[in-house]
Amino acid sequence: MLLASPGFAQHVTVVKFPELQKRLTRPTDTTYVVNFWATWCAPCVKELPNFEHVRAANAGKKVKVLLVSLDYASQVDKKIKPFVRKRGLKSEVLVLNEPDPNDWLAKVDAKWSGALPFTLIINNRTKQRAAFEKELSQAELTAALRKFL
Repeated sequence: MLLASPGFAQHVTVVKFPELQKRLTRPTDTTYVVNFWATWCAPCVKELPNFEHVRAANAGKKVKVLLVSLDYASQVDKKIKPFVRKRGLKSEVLVLNEPDPNDWLAKVDAKWSGALPFTLIINNRTKQRAAFEKELSQAELTAALRKFL
């Protein structure tokens, strides 16, 4: 069990915004469910299992769940990886290493105030996009994604 723990958190990757933006603008038919969250955000933590459910329910389909943490990148080893391990998150976790949200918030969504949680569902091939600046229940998230599939 101890040998498996370090490998489990390997899907926590620190990225700069241009790298995230590149992934979100790929001309692919994959639908991305991107949740912006933080370990200190209670509604964010509460809704994380809903994203895990969507990931599992859509395994084998062209659906990719990305959990983008807005915790400080300096907290990856001490806070984020243990949090991901404790909660058993299997979705890909990215840690956005950007000091000033004002530089990139509007590039994610012009209407996003910066409040968390924030979820973006996008499919670049079909040019579909939905944004939610609130906590999503499993039913709300599933219904929103269904419109893309």
